[in-house]
Amino acid sequence: MGGILTQIASVMDGVDGDLARLKGMVSPFGAFFDAVLDRYADAAIVLGMTWWSAQHEGYAGTWAIGILALLGSLMISYSRARAEASLHAKSDAPFLPRLVPRDGRLFLIMLGGILGKGYWVLLTLAILTHLTVLLRILYFTKSLAVN
Repeated sequence: MGGILTQIASVMDGVDGDLARLKGMVSPFGAFFDAVLDRYADAAIVLGMTWWSAQHEGYAGTWAIGILALLGSLMISYSRARAEASLHAKSDAPFLPRLVPRDGRLFLIMLGGILGKGYWVLLTLAILTHLTVLLRILYFTKSLAVN
């Protein structure tokens, strides 16, 4: 059920921006508020999967892996925002490494929820999100050396 609800929430999140654009109701505050709410939603989803996994799967270290997945998900957004602000880049700039975009993370969570493999999804997210942040740090360091 959690996997299906995550996918429904992901689709609705994609529709709200499109709807705002169609109705001419786009604003800087709306974009900011949507991004903040997305982070809260991500945190709730990852914590929910962590709790479920700890209760039903019985792997040691589930909470530690879940916290790492949560931190990685949040750091992906933070590292992107800081790099864009520091490099004065557009938000759609393709230069920042993206191993697992938000839609991809939510899709993995949906699959893990449906298949009952929360621990393995959390472990995958923990690895891929922190690897993405590391690649962004390396890219940013290289960008500074060139300039």
